[in-house]
Amino acid sequence: MTSVLDTATIGKVQRRRRHVRTLTGYLPEQDSEGKEKWPRGEEKVWKDGLRSLDTGVPSITKSIVNHVQTSLARQPHEIDNLGAYQAAALSVRDNLIINWNETQLHYSRTAGKRAYYLSLEFLMGRALDNALLNLGLKQEYTEGVDKLGFNMEDLLAQERDAGLGNGGLGRLAACYLDSSASQELPVWGYGLRYRYGIFQQLISPDGQQLEAPDPWLENSNPWELPRIDVSYEVRFHGFAERLNDGSGRAIWEGGQEVLAVAYDVPIPGCNTRNTNNLRLWESKPKRGFDLNSFNAGDYERAVESSNSAAAITSVLYPNDHTTFGKELRLKQQYFWTAASLADIMRRFKNLGRPITEFPQFVSIQLNDTHPTLAVPELMRLLVDDEDVPWNAAWNIVTETFFFTNHTVLPEALETWPVPLMQHLLPRHMQIIFDIRRLFLQSVERKFPGDRERLARMSLIEGTVMLQPIDHDLKVSSESVPQNVRMAHLACIGSRKVNGVAELHSELVQTTILKDFVDFYGVSKFGNVTNGITPRRWLDQCNPELSRLITMTLNIEKSVWLKDLTKLEGLLDYVEVEDFREDWAAVKQANKEKLAHHMQVTLGLNVNTKAVFNVQIKRLHEYKRQTLNILGVIHRYLTLKSMTPEERKTVTPRNVFFAGKAAPGYYIAKLTIRLIVNVARVVNSDPDTKDYLNVFFLPDYSVTLAEVLIPASDISQHISTAGTEASGTSNMKFCLNGGLLLGTVDGANIEIAEEVGPSNVFFFGHLTPAVEDLRYQHVYHPVPVEQKSPALAQVLNKISSGLFGDKGVYEPLLDTIRQGDYYLITEDFDSYIEALRMVDEAYNDRTEWIKKSIRTTAKMGKFSSDRAIQDYAQEYWNIESTKVK
Repeated sequence: MTSVLDTATIGKVQRRRRHVRTLTGYLPEQDSEGKEKWPRGEEKVWKDGLRSLDTGVPSITKSIVNHVQTSLARQPHEIDNLGAYQAAALSVRDNLIINWNETQLHYSRTAGKRAYYLSLEFLMGRALDNALLNLGLKQEYTEGVDKLGFNMEDLLAQERDAGLGNGGLGRLAACYLDSSASQELPVWGYGLRYRYGIFQQLISPDGQQLEAPDPWLENSNPWELPRIDVSYEVRFHGFAERLNDGSGRAIWEGGQEVLAVAYDVPIPGCNTRNTNNLRLWESKPKRGFDLNSFNAGDYERAVESSNSAAAITSVLYPNDHTTFGKELRLKQQYFWTAASLADIMRRFKNLGRPITEFPQFVSIQLNDTHPTLAVPELMRLLVDDEDVPWNAAWNIVTETFFFTNHTVLPEALETWPVPLMQHLLPRHMQIIFDIRRLFLQSVERKFPGDRERLARMSLIEGTVMLQPIDHDLKVSSESVPQNVRMAHLACIGSRKVNGVAELHSELVQTTILKDFVDFYGVSKFGNVTNGITPRRWLDQCNPELSRLITMTLNIEKSVWLKDLTKLEGLLDYVEVEDFREDWAAVKQANKEKLAHHMQVTLGLNVNTKAVFNVQIKRLHEYKRQTLNILGVIHRYLTLKSMTPEERKTVTPRNVFFAGKAAPGYYIAKLTIRLIVNVARVVNSDPDTKDYLNVFFLPDYSVTLAEVLIPASDISQHISTAGTEASGTSNMKFCLNGGLLLGTVDGANIEIAEEVGPSNVFFFGHLTPAVEDLRYQHVYHPVPVEQKSPALAQVLNKISSGLFGDKGVYEPLLDTIRQGDYYLITEDFDSYIEALRMVDEAYNDRTEWIKKSIRTTAKMGKFSSDRAIQDYAQEYWNIESTKVK
């Protein structure tokens, strides 16, 4: 006899069984007296070898040099700033890992309820400075790297922003992770480890946005910890066969299987040892290199499975204008939710509790609709793998999930074509059909005969009649396309649903989810106004202001950073002239810092005595960067019509734009092109360049925002009323003493309530008027020339070719002249008047500084610490637990 090789295994990677006792989630065994047993070897030898935190300068420098020598394999004579940054980052990570291990062991010992935050984006920003500040070791590490011959600011500049997010959704998630750790709450984040992030934004000579890969991992990421022992198999395609035993169970087989491999990023809390975790999943092929195909000369097939698997986590938000792009997006969402739920389920099972107690130990927050596939996936795990009866499984699901809605724009509510879902996730489509059938039956019992309501509330858009169970995979022949409504699924599958600002939550309940409020009652729906972490968005990005606040309030920084309401103490100093002068000096220094940054990186000169007027957001029509640039053109034309003497009375203004447009969003990209070309004309005009300048800063990021926000005098948040869910950049600007110019929308309303209406500049129509105005635009249109002659002149100047590219902007201008869905024509004159009021207020420097101080002082409500405690107490039912 001999050993026999199964030829089917040739070319496959042999992997040991996963989820044996790994580094986390397990406790030491106990003896008969209940004392923990040392697991192996000599206890004293182990404990002598365990290291403690490096908190003194000598131990810090020793740690950095050790990483230079061993982790980087470099010598003192060949280390540069990048190498020094990597060594310092690895040294700081050592401290984080020590705290991280203690935190996870503490959570396992206490065995309390945990919450998990599922977000497709985590816009983290640079980590080194944030970690040092939260650890309270910034001064010690600065001194240490100085002794090694380096400058801390030079090292901080070497770090690339993590390419894990795009806009406000991802930055909110990052703030919540910071606050969870700082508030000592047992919360983990789950996301994807994108190889190329969103994209690197470049500007072509004619002003167009170009997209290039963002290789943020090319120099490795010292903040992540690969977990090769934590991986899960995720299936796509194949076929699902129901079992005919009445249980609702099915067997899902065949198709493609890929591996989800974990990478952990420690999240340090402020002034605490609690260090939580962000677990990111990378996709890898389950099977190895196909050597037979390679030897046969079929090189593409040899790497086909590897490329197909790797594509899943290559790019954030692949362009979904193609069938391949749509499928890849759906693959991303399922891959991430399936791996995360498998990991959560494994951790729960370690507790040894019955599966029916799952919601007593687990809460899962769905950050928008992207993770909604977690609902049918948990049903699949419970019904198919754990043999839980359908009704009991559904009770578990609806007690576990919580859903945050981030938009009321109908076109932004995510849907997926039924044929695509059937093709990619056949078992989940079965489960969704079953959920729909049972849910609509319950709706019909409460509202008998109301077929229109059934159609509106159905999980499947384009169907009214209920399909029997054995026909659930047959696509209807109706002409209306069938799509799965993910917001409906998230709402039905969640215990509670919340919006992110008071106005937004009201609109959610009265518009897009009104039928569900009628069915469930208002108690299922709530509000948690967004927040921002003051650690990054004040202490880190504006250290001089942080220092002034600490000195003025005579309170330890670590205290007010975790209780932002203490900033109200600044109101006592509004009338103190010396304090106002110090406050103004900090703002001026920040303006000069931004000017220096732009001169060094872009070669642009900036007048630091002008008003710094800033709008930094992803490009979208509802955010109305178009309104801003049209206002700039109006100001330019007004300046051109003045005499030189009249111009000298004008307040100089610098207008800063930054933000990315989705690669397939033509109108948004056209807006960028217009901004860039207006800047070319305005900034080079000898008549106006001393009074008006426009700047578009490419490749917007958290790091760029940290320079722009402290420098702003006024920031613009000018979305059409009722379209912005909340916004968080408005909070960041106001926390740093920048005043707000905006519409009565999102969190702007609550900011005005806190800081007082005299400290904000509002304009434009209110939300109740919006739909009537849109109706009038469609059925009773009025020419722009009649509605706003000033705007008509601006549009005509663009069409005439004043800013080059004659004719290229007509599609953008037509969105205003025809239909004007976002009410540019309605709000333009009011907007211009608000800008005039800003100029007038700015010229009274004493009163302006008072407004700035009052604004910062009243921003306590908008700390993400408050928001995360709202979730913890009112939604997740978890408690703070401090690591000693």
